[in-house]
Amino acid sequence: MRLALFQPDIPQNVGASLRLCACLHVDLEIIEPCAFPLTDRALKRTAMDYAGRAAVIRRRSWAEFLAAPERGEGRLVLFTTKAAEPYAGFSFQPGDTLLMGQESAGAPDFVHEAAQARLIVPIAPETRSLNIVTAAAMGLGEALRQTQGFPVRAVEG
Repeated sequence: MRLALFQPDIPQNVGASLRLCACLHVDLEIIEPCAFPLTDRALKRTAMDYAGRAAVIRRRSWAEFLAAPERGEGRLVLFTTKAAEPYAGFSFQPGDTLLMGQESAGAPDFVHEAAQARLIVPIAPETRSLNIVTAAAMGLGEALRQTQGFPVRAVEG
């Protein structure tokens, strides 16, 4: 299971995604270009002390992302407000990559076309969208629940 961010716009969301992925032991793929300088220093600043605990893979382009060996391990599952299938009814598999579009523009058509599934997080009709990290956390929570992939914390005693 992994989380991928398509050309993120907001550094704080990358930081929150790093923290989420560190806590859940999920790899994070960042598909560039980003709308801000993506430096190791910037990642450490936005992710606080979680930056070193997350497995981060930087993909320099969409083509590099698609060509990565990880794409053969599962499906590309896009979370989008343009989908009709609710995420909670979807059957996740352990090798799936949960993909989030840009905060400001969502995912372009070529990303939609590459996805094997497109899912929505149902929200109140008078609202527009959730923050991508909130949607990612909901999706990862359901995916890890279904695949029994939550990390196990040792109990000290």
